[in-house]
Amino acid sequence: MSSLRRIRLPILALAAVVLAAGCGGGSDKESGDATTTGSAAASGSAADCKGAPAPAEGSKVTMQTSEGTFTFSLDVKDSPNTTGSFACLVEQGFFDGLTFHRVVPGFVIQGGDPEGTGAGGPGYTVADTPPSDAKYTKGVVAMAKTASDPPGTSGSQFFVVSGEDAGLPPDYALLGTVTEGIDVVEKIDALGTGDGPPSKKVTIDKATVG
Repeated sequence: MSSLRRIRLPILALAAVVLAAGCGGGSDKESGDATTTGSAAASGSAADCKGAPAPAEGSKVTMQTSEGTFTFSLDVKDSPNTTGSFACLVEQGFFDGLTFHRVVPGFVIQGGDPEGTGAGGPGYTVADTPPSDAKYTKGVVAMAKTASDPPGTSGSQFFVVSGEDAGLPPDYALLGTVTEGIDVVEKIDALGTGDGPPSKKVTIDKATVG
């Protein structure tokens, strides 16, 4: 796929780019071995997170990155399976040390792939059908999936909308909304050079949930 080369495309064209890129992998056959990431090896297999209970209402995830820290609330109501899995992976240290492997300026920043290629995941998928009126506006955090996966399918890859409105259809499970540190999201977004890796490596140093 050719890069966007910082060209600001119409919203519908950008949406097509996400679907073509698949927003990362989520199927079992495409997923990497998550037990090699972060501290997950010490605390058990990431597959143990499939079927994990939803966290308490009001729970938030804080991500300390190499560019600063941002926090997002978890959308437990709309996505109990997704938030349960994600929170469990956070607690296992799955995301610690991973990168934002895909940054599309004015659109999304995407991370959570243990392979760093856009094809990895935790070795399983979960699903929560997004509301029909789901909007992917600035600060919304949602789960990535392949274009062939049913709506709401997810593994471990997630994206944060960095533009005003990504213009995406309601196909991506809602994970939450940034409550603090949107300036950090913007800082990472500014490192994008097209549809691919940022101009410098951006890591998730530590993710916590509470």
